[in-house]
Amino acid sequence: MIIASQKRKENIAEYILYMWQIEDLIRANGLDIDKIKENVIDRYQGLSEAQRRDMTEWYEALIDMMRREGVQQSGHLQINKNILNQLVQLHQALLADPSFPEYTAEFYRTLPYIVELRSKAGESKTGEIETCFTALYGMLLMRLQKKEMSPETSAAIKQISRFIAILSRDFHLDEEDKLFKKEEE
Repeated sequence: MIIASQKRKENIAEYILYMWQIEDLIRANGLDIDKIKENVIDRYQGLSEAQRRDMTEWYEALIDMMRREGVQQSGHLQINKNILNQLVQLHQALLADPSFPEYTAEFYRTLPYIVELRSKAGESKTGEIETCFTALYGMLLMRLQKKEMSPETSAAIKQISRFIAILSRDFHLDEEDKLFKKEEE
């Protein structure tokens, strides 16, 4: 909860990956708040009783949302999908605007990797931005499991990371109304 709100303010890409990890953490604990208290919340050192209570309520709310939205086994919460959709809309706006050649160039450098990943996805095709996040999340899981990555996969992840970093930076600039030039009225 504390980490999530910090990541939301600072880096939207890290926030999405963190929230996907939280969804998986909740699933790994069987959507059981008692297990989450024992395996997650109780491991945080130095939390006040109020912070512990807030954290428990946050996890309980996420569990409730996961049940209501039917994503107990897989998939993502609507709140996370909404942010991904905002990123997709920004991505499309940046590509359509000729005043963002750096972004467009970075996207086209990334596109071959996206196409390759999507071709391996089988039936579950996702959009370009979600494909990038899925690749980054897969890399995160591989690192957590201490699995080796091929040089090709490393190159793909490096390019995808660079592209998503630019999109993330632009997302925060857009939120602050500092990205698109306003036309004189």
